[in-house]
This record gives sequence, structure tokens and C-alpha cells, in this order.
Amino acid sequence: MDWASIIGLGLALAGLFVGHSLDGGKFASLIQPAAFAIVVVGTFGAVLLQTEAATFVRGMRMLRWVFFPPASQRQLYSRQIALWSLTARRDGLLQLEQYQKMTPDLFVQKGLRLVVDGIAPERLRSLLETEITSYEFSQRQAARIWESAAGYAPTIGILGAVLGLIHVMENLSDPSRLGAGIAVAFVSTIYGVGLANLFFFPVGNKLKGIVAEQVAQYDILADVFHDLATGDHTRVVDERVASLLARA
Repeated sequence: MDWASIIGLGLALAGLFVGHSLDGGKFASLIQPAAFAIVVVGTFGAVLLQTEAATFVRGMRMLRWVFFPPASQRQLYSRQIALWSLTARRDGLLQLEQYQKMTPDLFVQKGLRLVVDGIAPERLRSLLETEITSYEFSQRQAARIWESAAGYAPTIGILGAVLGLIHVMENLSDPSRLGAGIAVAFVSTIYGVGLANLFFFPVGNKLKGIVAEQVAQYDILADVFHDLATGDHTRVVDERVASLLARA
């Protein structure tokens, strides 16, 4: 669990609610289901309109990474690399096939398969770079739905405010209904701006950072597979391991 994300979200909400109460405001005044529905449903509807369904679903599933980020694989990869290097030097590249069958990581499987198949090193590197680029594009597109939500939310909050004011104008003759309309008008704006800056933008940036970390690991693995294919000295592979562990 990423406690920094939980504490950060808690501090953001605490700052909002405490500041509101210090001015004499009541917590209940910020609870407006109508405003929440307008902003949240409208925002995600707009995001879904601009995004492929599969990408939208993947982006929603990635939300859990903010609080439960994928475990770093750097230590595991470093041990595997050392084992691959030793096996290749002692028994030959063909013996790496056994590790290909043992790993669940599709990228590692592909890299080892290309090495075992004797693909030319430069061609192997090109194929793996294409794989990394495809993976990065797919993951970034999914993470970007949260940035899109941050862009739409404030505007939809303004739409909610306008709807609330329309409701107010329609009921000028009934003072008892004016309060609810005004509340929806102003709280919609708070929801739109607050969600965009306290949740949607931070979530999008956090997910992009996680994707960048995964891509960095794959870049180093691609270099390792290239080194194995070229038969470079184990010292070169050791340097790759050192780079991999630098941020472990």
C-alpha cells in the first residue's frame, strides 16, 4: 500500500473541509448529490466519448495502482539477469530456453525467445524497442483518461452551476426552494475544480510515473538481451544489473 497517496489525499480533503469550517461553513452544505452526479457522471461520460472503451476500462483499472502500486521488479530482474548471464557463458544460449518457460512476464519471454532463436542482435534490439513503444503507448493512453477528466471536470462544474441558477430563476416566487438551487450552483463548481486538482490530475501524474518506471525496467532488459545475443563480456551485463539496482 502506498501510504503517501493515502496521506496526500487525506491532507487535501482535510485542508478543504477544515478551511470551510473555519469560515463558519457546515460540512453538510458541501454534500449535494445533484451536483456530484452532474460533475462526476458528466465528466466520465465526456471522457468515454473521446476514448476507446478498452482504453477507458484499462485506465479505470489502473486507479488501484495509486494506492496499491505494482511491486518493483528490479531486484527480481537483477537476480534473473545474473542467472541468464552465467548460464549463457557456461552452457550456451540455447539453455536459456528453460527460463523462458519459467517466467510469467511476456516481455521477458519474448526477449529470451529471440536470444535462443539466434536473432541478430541489432534486429533483436529493434523488435524489443517496438514492443516497449507499443506497451508504453497503450499504458499512457489509459493513464491519460485521468488527465482528460481533470480537463473536463471544471467546465462541467460550471455547467452544473448554470443549471442550478436556472433552477433558482424558475423558483423566484417560492423562496423556500431558492436555497437548494443556489447550493447546487456553487457546489457544482467546487466539485469540478476540486476533483480536477485534488484527485484527477494527481492520479494521472502518478500513473504516468508508474508507467515510466516499468518502461525504464524494460529498456534495461532489452539492453541485457542485446548483450547476451552479442556475447558481450559478463562485465557489461554486470553494469546493466548495477543500473537496474540504482533505483531499486
